[in-house]
Amino acid sequence: MDHNISLITTIAAALGLGLVFGMLAVRLRLPALVGYLAAGVIIGPATPGFVADVALASQLAEIGVMLLMFGVGLHFSLDDLLEVKGIALPGAVLQIAVATLLGMGLAYWWDWGLGAGLVFGLALSVASTVVLLRALEDRGQLDSFNGRIAVGWLVVEDLVTVLVLVLLPALAGPLGGKSTGNPDASLWATLGWTLLQVGAFVAFMLVVGRKLFPWFLWRVAKTGSRELFTLAVIAAAVGIAFGSSHLFGVSFALGAFFAGMVLRESELSHRAAEESLPLRDAFSVLFFVSVGMLFDPRVLVEHPLQVLAVLAIILFGKSLAAFVLVLVLRYPLNTALTVSASLAQIGEFSFILAALGMSLGLLPELGQNLILAGAIVSIAVNPVMFKAIAPLERWVRARSAHARRMERSPDPLAELPANVTHERLTDQVVLVGYGRVGRRIAEELTRQGVHFVVAEQNREMVEELRRRDQPAVAGNAAEPAVLIQAHIARAAMLVIATPDTFHVRAMIETAKVLNPGIKVLVRTHNEEEARLLREETGGTVLVGEHELARSMTRHVLEGLAHAATAAAH
Repeated sequence: MDHNISLITTIAAALGLGLVFGMLAVRLRLPALVGYLAAGVIIGPATPGFVADVALASQLAEIGVMLLMFGVGLHFSLDDLLEVKGIALPGAVLQIAVATLLGMGLAYWWDWGLGAGLVFGLALSVASTVVLLRALEDRGQLDSFNGRIAVGWLVVEDLVTVLVLVLLPALAGPLGGKSTGNPDASLWATLGWTLLQVGAFVAFMLVVGRKLFPWFLWRVAKTGSRELFTLAVIAAAVGIAFGSSHLFGVSFALGAFFAGMVLRESELSHRAAEESLPLRDAFSVLFFVSVGMLFDPRVLVEHPLQVLAVLAIILFGKSLAAFVLVLVLRYPLNTALTVSASLAQIGEFSFILAALGMSLGLLPELGQNLILAGAIVSIAVNPVMFKAIAPLERWVRARSAHARRMERSPDPLAELPANVTHERLTDQVVLVGYGRVGRRIAEELTRQGVHFVVAEQNREMVEELRRRDQPAVAGNAAEPAVLIQAHIARAAMLVIATPDTFHVRAMIETAKVLNPGIKVLVRTHNEEEARLLREETGGTVLVGEHELARSMTRHVLEGLAHAATAAAH
């Protein structure tokens, strides 16, 4: 009996070659994603040899998109975004506008239509969340202030792109593509109907889904079956995405994103993210391999100047725009360079936009190939951009007096208010970092009546603290001027509660020079880092998991002792 095994063949080839080329990319110190794209090129129709089923691969890619967006929704935190909204929201919107205009300018130069230029520019404007998260994790900067800004910036980009994915089909006809709505309806009527459908879907998810799906997840968890729990998570992601598309007319991507958002409301969200991760990773590999199958390598030979122009926008155009915007918003040079390096690549959303543009008849095939070429090269080069931050920062500071002045600009938040009394600045605690750990330390110090000064890079947080009459200074505590403003010379203790240990030694060195007798307390998540810090600084270093285990053990022993005493009586 004959069997049609094209699906099995496509999956086997995609995963097998994805593994081989992914490992090769990692050995070359490149993101594994570059290897997945290369595997797609090998089994695609543009290269000789075995050719996988492109139609099946595109359907597998749709599942990959759903699970990718579901993962983004699961990790989307409105609170984290609000912490950096003052820089992430205006910065991302303006940067998208600048990069889109640059892309549209290239499209106009190449005699493409308005619709093609818009899709092309938007695809070049949005960076890859997957690539950024991996880069920040590798450098231990995911929970740092700069890392939170970069992630918040990309979350805003993702939200803007999701909105574009929703509106683009309604706008396709007027932009010169295929009309997806009623040909007799006006543009405003089509847009109104689209927004009404999206609004109905969002309202349903926030009112009904927010209660129903977490409750359902709890019911499944109570069965004690890990298989059923994993199945429930995946079924929710794919089912909501499919149902939202058919019932409300929204994209699979938006449906999956909201599925992740509503499941995040559950206390089981971390378990849902962990248990669905292997399947999400597998289908994300299939997604990137299928994207690589669409790429025609001949574009690198036949249109080299156009490829270079695209790379110029991705690597320098939008990064320079972000750099200027961050400095205009009066953030440090290091923050501006970190955000710029974070944006110097494009990825999954660019592919989704390009595919949608092609399906709507807006984007020419050359445009998709240029976007894919730009993505592959920029993702490969991105680690180099991150490594260039430190030497570039030193070079700029050494040669630019203006840059040095901007580091300590006449910013009212960079200096303590004059009305802070002398008593509050004598034998005080200087608390560096006001994240989750720093906030809890501050609450306990307040309860105990201990004076403290907060040094925090988040300007919005400093403004909020000052409104509550809490002395705080904005800036990177690795800069001596920040600790001087916190009156470190008269402090009793320096407490470094920030997860970013990159600048810890500079902070401690400055504190010891200005106040040789000061006590130092540092948090870290790395045992080796803790050992080195203890040897080099002589301070007290707490290791996250180790100290948490000790604290929990202490509570257990205290609880057992209390129970034994109660039983004795």
